[in-house]
Amino acid sequence: MYPSLPLAHSVQLKEKYSSVKILLKALKYEEYRWEVIGDFKMVTFMMGLQGGFTKFPCYLCLWNSRETAEHYQRRHWPQWTEFGVRKKNIKWEPLLDPRKVLFPPQHIILGLMKQFDSALYQESAAFRYLKDFFPKLSEAKVKTGVFVGPQMYKILECKEFSKKLTEAEESAWNTFVAVVRGFLGNHKAVNYVAIVETLRNILQFECRYQGSYNGNMKVIYSISVNREKLLASFVVFFLQS
Repeated sequence: MYPSLPLAHSVQLKEKYSSVKILLKALKYEEYRWEVIGDFKMVTFMMGLQGGFTKFPCYLCLWNSRETAEHYQRRHWPQWTEFGVRKKNIKWEPLLDPRKVLFPPQHIILGLMKQFDSALYQESAAFRYLKDFFPKLSEAKVKTGVFVGPQMYKILECKEFSKKLTEAEESAWNTFVAVVRGFLGNHKAVNYVAIVETLRNILQFECRYQGSYNGNMKVIYSISVNREKLLASFVVFFLQS
C-alpha cells in the first residue's frame, strides 16, 4: 500500500460537486485516471451522490440505510449497474469510475475508535485517563469518541492506557489494535481475512443480543463462532456497556 499524494489545494473553493469538478478538470484527470482516496463527503461529491442521510449512501452497492434489521446480518447487496442522474439518490453525473475510488482507512479506524470509546464506562479509570491525556479536548468529545488521526495514534502507542482497562476492556482494546495494525495499516497480516471476518461476527452477535445480556452470552458466542477467549471477551464487554 502506497501513501496518497495530494495534487491540488485551494483555500477559496467550497466543498461541493462543482468545485471538485473544476479541480479534476484542471488536473486533466480524464487523461491520467488515477486512483482517488478521500473522506466519505468528498467521495459522495465525486460519485454524484446526494448528501445527507440518504437511502443509498454507498457508491459500491445498494446498501439500504433504512433496512436497519439487515445491517450486520446481510452480507451481499446488489451492486450499482448504472449511475444515472435522478435514479436512486444520484444527483449529478459521476466524475470518475467507482473502481478508482479507495476507502480511506483512517476514517474507518476513527469510526472503530469512536465505537470503542463510546462503550467505555464514563466513571472508569480508562475514561478518566483519556480526559487527562487530552486536557484540551472537551469532555463532550471524549464521551462521544471524537478524535482526530494524530490523537488516535497517540492512544494506540500509549502503553499506560491499556493498564487502566479492565480485563474485558483490555481484550477489546487488543482486538481493536490487531484490526488497525493487521488490516487497516500499511502492512496486512497474513491472517487479515480471518481478523476482519471475526470482527464482522462480533458485530453481528452484538446486534442480535443487544440489550438482552445474560451470564450465558459468552458461552453462546463461543459455541456459535468458536473464536478464542480474547475475542469472546470483546463481545461481552460491548454487551455489558
